[in-house]
Amino acid sequence: MTANEVLEVLGWLDMAGIDVWVDGGWGVDALLSEETRPHSDLDLAIDRDELERARHALEERGFEHDTSSKPGLPARLVMRDSHGREVDFHPLIFDHSGDGWQQLSQSGRAWGRYPAKDLGATGVIAGRPVRCLSPVLQLRFRMGYEWSERDEQDIRRLIERFGVPAPPPFQ
Repeated sequence: MTANEVLEVLGWLDMAGIDVWVDGGWGVDALLSEETRPHSDLDLAIDRDELERARHALEERGFEHDTSSKPGLPARLVMRDSHGREVDFHPLIFDHSGDGWQQLSQSGRAWGRYPAKDLGATGVIAGRPVRCLSPVLQLRFRMGYEWSERDEQDIRRLIERFGVPAPPPFQ
């Protein structure tokens, strides 16, 4: 996913009146206001109530639900098109305090939290301001699994640029 493709997808969703937060690798690059590496997909946090509208907006542009992606719903909805572009939606349920909750399992016994205070960040992709996750939340999500080399680069950049607390391997 190039920066122009990201802006195209965000534009389609914006035209449909759907708010999203840029997450994942593009979220880190948005916070840094520069593209630091190639990206295979675009991760977007979204209100679960808007998920079907978002799916429809992308289907109108040739994207299809990739039912083979694991995990799938309710944790995430992956959309792909014939050009190999991938959009990975992370559906959130919002509570009365504005925190977003991502259901991570079918049973409803595993959840990820997106604190409201971490949903107010703004970044820049190819000159356009975008809503994204905070540096602290970006780092915290990468601590939940064994990170790849790309994740490690993202972690180092978040620590260097924003001074987020560093886990022991980075101290």
